[in-house]
Amino acid sequence: MRFRYMLWAICLMLCLPAMAQDETSVSGKILGFPSRFMDKIKKKSTELEEKLMASSEKALKRLEKQEQKMKRKLARKDSLKAEQLFGNVEQRYQQLQDKLNNPTKLAGRSAQYLPNLDTLKTSLKFLDAGKNILPNAAGVTTKVKDALGSVNGLEGKLNNAAEVRNYLKERRQQLKEQLDKLGLMKEFKKYNQQAYYYGEQINEYKAMLEDPDKLQQKAVEMIKKLPAFQEFFKNNSELASLFRLPDNYGSAESLAGLQTRSSVQSLIQDRISSGGPNAAAALQQNVQAAQAELGKLKDKLNNLGGMSGSDGEMPDFKPNGQKTKSFLQRLEYGTNLQSQRSNNYFPTTTDLGLSVGYRLNDKSIVGVGASYKVGWGKDIRNINVSSQGIGFRSFADYKIKGSFFASGGFEYNYQQPFSSVSQIKDLDTWQKSGLIGISKVVSLKSKLFKKTRLQLFWDFLSYQQVPQAQPVKFRVGYNF
Repeated sequence: MRFRYMLWAICLMLCLPAMAQDETSVSGKILGFPSRFMDKIKKKSTELEEKLMASSEKALKRLEKQEQKMKRKLARKDSLKAEQLFGNVEQRYQQLQDKLNNPTKLAGRSAQYLPNLDTLKTSLKFLDAGKNILPNAAGVTTKVKDALGSVNGLEGKLNNAAEVRNYLKERRQQLKEQLDKLGLMKEFKKYNQQAYYYGEQINEYKAMLEDPDKLQQKAVEMIKKLPAFQEFFKNNSELASLFRLPDNYGSAESLAGLQTRSSVQSLIQDRISSGGPNAAAALQQNVQAAQAELGKLKDKLNNLGGMSGSDGEMPDFKPNGQKTKSFLQRLEYGTNLQSQRSNNYFPTTTDLGLSVGYRLNDKSIVGVGASYKVGWGKDIRNINVSSQGIGFRSFADYKIKGSFFASGGFEYNYQQPFSSVSQIKDLDTWQKSGLIGISKVVSLKSKLFKKTRLQLFWDFLSYQQVPQAQPVKFRVGYNF
């Protein structure tokens, strides 16, 4: 018995230093984390702030121009009404621009809660207070303060932009009501779309802020392992301020007077019993019907939020989801393969194609590409790798339904063996191909081939080619 107690004591003595060493190890990793983490946070915040301000300034100038145009047109009919409805347009939009440039958070403003931003800010605040919580943390204070200042500045600008968006939303409604009566809805249409897309652009920047990179995820995960941070988050995060719990939460004093689970179940059972033998079945049926209705309402809300961002606005036109994306974000890269069996004129060949497309809207994409034709020889017994040609392509895809696309393109192909660039300079030796067909995107489990594309084309210009190429082409491609 005494030996057992001694064994427990030894185990306890070994575990306590290990636990302390583990927490010290995590603290050391955090304090020794590369300074590029702080630099990256500061850089990302600064870049997002610059993009936000640039797009806001551009949008406000366009909206001001549209209001000036509507005011001039209305003034031809009723100058008094035009002055009453529009007033000093330039001054009003200058005030909006000044509001964007002012990062001060106004009292009473309700900012949208962003979970990742809250965690990031609280983590930086924790590290900023690290000199009182963690040993030897004074060395990271300057970089933490800089990163925290950048994040706070970006949050202030986002809140100001959201306030401007809300003003523009009200302004759109006001102008719509008045201009509809005056027969000027055609002029209002463009203003309405530009104001809507500005709101969507803000939602896009918020989504970018809520998408942390691997470095940020790793750093935050390390900080979360510290018990000191967990306590700090409970008391200092924005989430904690929204759902502040009393200090004695969960104690016997805080639970005094509340109904227990068993008492509630007993009360429900008594009510059901008094309703007769079929009361339980009727209650279950009503609960299922209520759940089905709630599911429908939830789907409607999700569809509404997915179409118009976090503010739940339903536009009175069909929005283009690509409008809020930058040029590079609208590009889509791809590759495809096309093989052809040997015949009297050509060996077995494979066309290796690369392409880049630009999304015009959520359904349409146009692009260009190039291909290289590799020859493999006549058959498996006569393998001979050779250059059998190159090609340049243009294409267009339009989404029909689901994963099916109507596809078409025009191509120039040089279909002869060549050994130098000088051999392919003569355009008369190039053959033209006109393709129309259908494409289908197949979603595979593999991340690499998730957007596999199967394409079937008819080359309506193949009958003019000498020698004639196959009129039907099948390609397998991958987009990324």
